[in-house]
Amino acid sequence: MQPLTVEEELAALEAGTLDPATFPHREHLRLAFEMLQRHTFAEAAVRFSRGLRCVTAAAGKPEIYNETITIGFLAIIGERQARQRCKDWLEFIARNGDLADKRILERWYETTLLKSEVARTTFVLPPAQNAD
Repeated sequence: MQPLTVEEELAALEAGTLDPATFPHREHLRLAFEMLQRHTFAEAAVRFSRGLRCVTAAAGKPEIYNETITIGFLAIIGERQARQRCKDWLEFIARNGDLADKRILERWYETTLLKSEVARTTFVLPPAQNAD
C-alpha cells in the first residue's frame, strides 16, 4: 500500500478517519504545520480542531480533545512559521525541536488549567503576567 500524500493525510484528518494509533504528537505537529502552510490561521484552527474532535470521537474518546492545547500549539507553530520562513516540515522541526515536548504550553499555563474542563472545551488565554 502506498503511503498517503500530505493532501490525503489532511483530508483524512478533516474527515476524522486517521487512526489514533498512527497519529502521535509529532504527527499532530507535522499536520498542523502543513495545515498552516495551506490556510490562514483562523481557517486552519477551525479545520484542524474539527478534525481532531472527529478523530477522538471516532476512537470513542471525545473527552481527550483539548481546545486550549490544540489552539495553543497551532499558535506557536503559526507564529514560528511566520518568523522563520522554513522551506518545509523537516527544516521547521529541526529548528523547533522544543515543540516535540508535549508540556511546552506549561511555559504559559499551569498544568491544572490546561487539564481543566473549561480548557478542554474552549480556548483559554494564558494568565496575564504581572507587569513590574
